[in-house]
Amino acid sequence: MIVVETAIDIARPSAEVFDFVADQTNAPRWQHGLVEVERVTPGPIGVGTEHVVVRRFAGRRLSSRNRYTDYVPGRYVAFEFPEGWARGRASYLVEDVGPALARLWSRVELDVGGVLAPVLARVLERDTRADEAVPRSLLGATAPRAAVANGHAR
Repeated sequence: MIVVETAIDIARPSAEVFDFVADQTNAPRWQHGLVEVERVTPGPIGVGTEHVVVRRFAGRRLSSRNRYTDYVPGRYVAFEFPEGWARGRASYLVEDVGPALARLWSRVELDVGGVLAPVLARVLERDTRADEAVPRSLLGATAPRAAVANGHAR
């Protein structure tokens, strides 16, 4: 199991930060390797919302689905990857830490198994570090907080 956790402070109201990260169609704008995300369920975002996610990895296009399993508007969204090349869970938690300052926590747990696991763990850690800069530039974040990968602080 690969586990990566990060936290960054973003100089925006928490509701704005949450709306941005909870809309998975924004993810290709800030997550390295994501080519496209398409919402495949109608209606507003909430528990049960599903997406088709296309990622480029090692020169290949890999497709999977995610499904929202928990949703607290303005605060928390969790989703699972029940099928595809990697199975697992991910979540975003947004907290107010000051006037117009939000902390975005993200957690990803992936089970890829086999010989790809160590390689994917290194790639995921590297990409997560690079991805931290993008929401800050899109939304106006301050310096990153500690990130944890596979239980070890980075």
